[in-house]
Amino acid sequence: MKYERTIKKQVKNDLFKGKIIIIYGPRQVGKTTMVKEIIAESDVEFLYLSCDIPSRKALISMPEPEIIRQNIGNVKLLVLDEAQLVENLGLILKVLHDTYPAIQIIATGSSSFDIANKIKEPLTGRAKEYILYPLSFEEVLNSKSNSLKSDFEEYRMRYGFYPGMPEGLHQADEYLSLIQSNTLYKDILALENIKKPKVLEDLIILLAHRIGTIISTGNIANEIKTTAVTVERYIDLLEKMYVIRRVYAFSNNPANERKKGYKIYFIDIGLRNSVIHNHNTIDRRDDVGALFENYFIMERIKYLSNHKIYNNKYFWQNYKQEEVDYIEESGGQLVAYECKFKDRKSKSIKIFSDIYANTISHIVNRDNYHNFLK
Repeated sequence: MKYERTIKKQVKNDLFKGKIIIIYGPRQVGKTTMVKEIIAESDVEFLYLSCDIPSRKALISMPEPEIIRQNIGNVKLLVLDEAQLVENLGLILKVLHDTYPAIQIIATGSSSFDIANKIKEPLTGRAKEYILYPLSFEEVLNSKSNSLKSDFEEYRMRYGFYPGMPEGLHQADEYLSLIQSNTLYKDILALENIKKPKVLEDLIILLAHRIGTIISTGNIANEIKTTAVTVERYIDLLEKMYVIRRVYAFSNNPANERKKGYKIYFIDIGLRNSVIHNHNTIDRRDDVGALFENYFIMERIKYLSNHKIYNNKYFWQNYKQEEVDYIEESGGQLVAYECKFKDRKSKSIKIFSDIYANTISHIVNRDNYHNFLK
């Protein structure tokens, strides 16, 4: 099935306006597909280079603008796919952009840590950045000719939102296992030269079991027999590879509220389920609450990112263990969401709203969650 990606129109609107366009995102979420659609619809002379092919990467690997120009010809649009594999990427893009500003450059990368470290400083003021996540609730919904199907929630909470997902359940299991193997292990181990792959694997499994809980790196380190420094480094790495997302604590009253710490959610809930080998139906699971919380919060984060809405994102907990799952803040306005798959009441969200009077509060359940995602 073809899906229209929300950010595609925004990227097209930014073409030929004097900025390098950088598109981050996990592997297999459709970056290449979207960029090729943009190329086909642009009607300009282009060159597409897949940088995981050495001979293609070599065409732009030397930071000499004249040599690069000879190699790429008189193209108007230059696409560098998997650009994080290019050495000296920042310098190369800076030199090329400054020397030939009429060339529109699009660079994609599946690892923000590698691309970001190579381009952030050299390209200050020269680049426009996007993140392409797995499909969003809104994108899937817009691809259908009818309204929500009854099996939508069941399927997506089990198998997630990767665009290439097969329809058959057995094939979906295999597909996610392949992504898990390539993204969680091969890519990360290759890119970061991880010396303790067993520790990384144990950490991913443990995090998958603890979505929506406050993370203690010290406790985790004890459980998987490593150091807190290693745990923090690997968590940072997983976030920069778009495997997980951290949400930090909100507090304006540190005497009574947790002011440090973070929770972790998987970018794709299907990948999380694959890690723990559990794609059981919703009625046969004991983790439905955490599953729904991860599902809703990541879909909300995708929605904000796709529509360029720059809200701060938090959770809240006081020292009485009363907690609000997810909070957005913008311009002093707070919007609190408490995820209850079946329930319609929440004591904690009322307590939070009494403390912070400028709060709009929502109890999110299976009957209304879609109202916040489109």
